[in-house]
Amino acid sequence: MQRKQKYTEAMKKDDSGQSGPMKLIFNYNDVFYSFFYDDISGCVHRSREYAVNYVYSGEMVLANGKEQIHVGKGECVFIPRDHHITMYKRTCNGERYCGIFLMFTRAFLRRMYGQFGQGRISASTPKLDAGVMKLPHTVELASLFASMTPYFDPEVKPQGDFMQLKMQEGLLALLHIDERFAPTLFDFNEPWKIDILDFLNENYMYEFSMKDMAHYTGRSLATFKRDFKKISDLTPEKWLIRKRLEVAYAKMKEGGKRVVDVYAEVGFKNPSHFSTAFKKQYGVPPTALFA
Repeated sequence: MQRKQKYTEAMKKDDSGQSGPMKLIFNYNDVFYSFFYDDISGCVHRSREYAVNYVYSGEMVLANGKEQIHVGKGECVFIPRDHHITMYKRTCNGERYCGIFLMFTRAFLRRMYGQFGQGRISASTPKLDAGVMKLPHTVELASLFASMTPYFDPEVKPQGDFMQLKMQEGLLALLHIDERFAPTLFDFNEPWKIDILDFLNENYMYEFSMKDMAHYTGRSLATFKRDFKKISDLTPEKWLIRKRLEVAYAKMKEGGKRVVDVYAEVGFKNPSHFSTAFKKQYGVPPTALFA
């Protein structure tokens, strides 16, 4: 009874004050069980680790700006490390979204390399292409997720060592699907530095902390701060705001878009914040462009 009470309270707390429960997520040693009780407009996802997402019920749509990948009941996808994507999790055929998310951390993969990685990698084995990969139906994956579905019951909590075995099973399932998974997953090299401005011009609309920006451009925080000073007199946060406003200005002035169409598209959380920043930058409110 006590566990059930905690489950209900968690739903209410996660609802952020709205009228009904929206989502609930349990984390069991990097195995995440997700329940979505209402459709959502979309959540931006950028994991620093490799992951597999299995749809137990409902539907998930993944959008990367170029294409949409539909993942239905009983299907799963592989999501690369540091890959930016927007997830839409919603009901389908009257069933709410429920999913299982396996996160393969670098520490876990290092531990598994000696057991599963050695002998699978050769100089001629290529890595996977960048991007989300919809996984084929295999007996190994079907068996894995069938054995994990009882833990959708919040009354039943798995043991940590058992979940670690499931993570190993998931890793083996990937390695047997495609030989390219081995050199991809067991690559422990530090990321190469990439051009800061190229990265920010491509990703200005997303919320990043300075630590995130350093990581995604292959730098330590101290190195990122030093390198950024070489390219701009602004702080990274002010640079992003200016970039968003410049893009919004062009979209409204040249593209005829309205404030309500633009503010979220360029990365502002609400139209009020956007209008205040716009007026500070340009001396007039954004509505003046349509006068």
